Amino acid sequence: MRTGRNAGDTPTQPPREGDDPATRDRAVFDSLEPDSHDEVRVPSMLERLLETGLRPDDSRLQEVFRTLENADARAIDFDSFSTVIGPCRGLIERALAGRLTIPDFSAFTAEVAALFEHSLERRDGTLANYIPQLARVDPEHFAVAICTADGQMFSIGDANLDFSVQSCAKPLIYSLALEEHGAELVHRYIGREPSGRGFNELSLDPDGKPHNPMINSGAIMACALLQRGQDIADRFEFVLDSFRRLAGGRKVGFSNAVYLSERRSADRNFALGYLMREHKAFPDNTQLIETLEFYLQCCSVEANAEVMAVIAATLANAGVCPTTGLRQLEPATVQNCLSLMSSCGMYDFSGEFAFTVGLPAKSGVSGAIIGVVPNVLGFCCWSPRLDEHGNSVRGLDFCRRLVEAYNFHAFDNLTGMSEKKDPRLTRAQGFADDAGQVTWAASFGDLKGIRQLVARGVDPERGNFDGRTALHLAAAEGQIEVVEYLLSLGVEPRPVDRFGNTPLDDARREGHDEVIKALASRDSRQD
Repeated sequence: MRTGRNAGDTPTQPPREGDDPATRDRAVFDSLEPDSHDEVRVPSMLERLLETGLRPDDSRLQEVFRTLENADARAIDFDSFSTVIGPCRGLIERALAGRLTIPDFSAFTAEVAALFEHSLERRDGTLANYIPQLARVDPEHFAVAICTADGQMFSIGDANLDFSVQSCAKPLIYSLALEEHGAELVHRYIGREPSGRGFNELSLDPDGKPHNPMINSGAIMACALLQRGQDIADRFEFVLDSFRRLAGGRKVGFSNAVYLSERRSADRNFALGYLMREHKAFPDNTQLIETLEFYLQCCSVEANAEVMAVIAATLANAGVCPTTGLRQLEPATVQNCLSLMSSCGMYDFSGEFAFTVGLPAKSGVSGAIIGVVPNVLGFCCWSPRLDEHGNSVRGLDFCRRLVEAYNFHAFDNLTGMSEKKDPRLTRAQGFADDAGQVTWAASFGDLKGIRQLVARGVDPERGNFDGRTALHLAAAEGQIEVVEYLLSLGVEPRPVDRFGNTPLDDARREGHDEVIKALASRDSRQD
């Protein structure tokens, strides 16, 4: 098979699933616009990859970026290109062909940055003061980080500053308990209903169990289940290692200062532990003090917003870490975890959050919020000022703005009424989808379908790539009911397609008398 190309050759066709690797490589190589020597510039290729949201620290791509950055030549030919991308051919092909989760990543991140700037203006809220170490954090810190299911990364603000994850550890501890014991055993000891009360309130459900694993009592119980029989140091090391794997190998640390601060102010958590022991809620032979200290250590784990975004994206990706491609959690575990994050993850604000934002999420009193858009992305917001429920003020504001801009709410697609953007589509796809649906419905006389599209916010005057509108198609096919409906909406009755024809021209050409009469009547009224 030919692997070279001369100037003036017919462009390579887009790659298809059944094509052999050389053919697919050739198509991707050609998309980089090789010069007359059939070479592409290395800086140009690096820039294109970075624009897609893929990063040099992505473990799948580290070798590719390293090879390109250390290349002696400033340009590479096709054979060298094919060799370089070999270890991750599929990922690079999808990236350069615009087939990652969010195709136009630069446009998406520009809009996310604008949302961040709006949320940055919020100055209300107070720092958590019942943990002395958290009360000393700079209240002006603000970070947002996003990771898609394909590993596209974006961050803004203080995204590389470490913070105490606090309650954002709870979904992960619960997931690890599920992985070790299964849902049936775990929920013998932990309920799965929202408590409707404060996250640290001294209360249990009617069966004497913690209400759910997203509040303090439930997370303490999950810690009691994790790695039973192991030394406490080994149990905590297991949690840290698990967090790192969920984050794709990124740095996850521990703050002894926060732990000691937590330990000194842990009266309520100790009271919860003794309350559960009084109700015989723990498994047999549970060492209460050790379990409580293990729980406080887990809350004192430190990470930055980028790390937590990758962890959230692993949940969005059904347990497969996007930046390594390795499965870390079973899909059933993720399903259970996201279900409880949706109903219980935002303290006693969870119901309101589910209504207004509609995403699985978990907050912590350090000011962190992790959110999950299933099959799309995970994100983390961090800003220390909290509202009366213990949720980050800026973080909540960003979450609301994000779902107002994009169709990420759990039920946006169900209603079919959303006018929000879908970042999973390219701009061309979005245009073609709307224009194609309305013109197709018009040509077949699907009046009900057109009414639904108009109700959803689709512009009935939008034309296809030939400039032919729904009115053109309805007129050409003699769909009088559709023509009358479109005219009743006040659409332009004389749009001109790229061939110079109006809907009236089409109706006359096809001999549709009723349509001619309706259009001519509107023309005469306009004149």
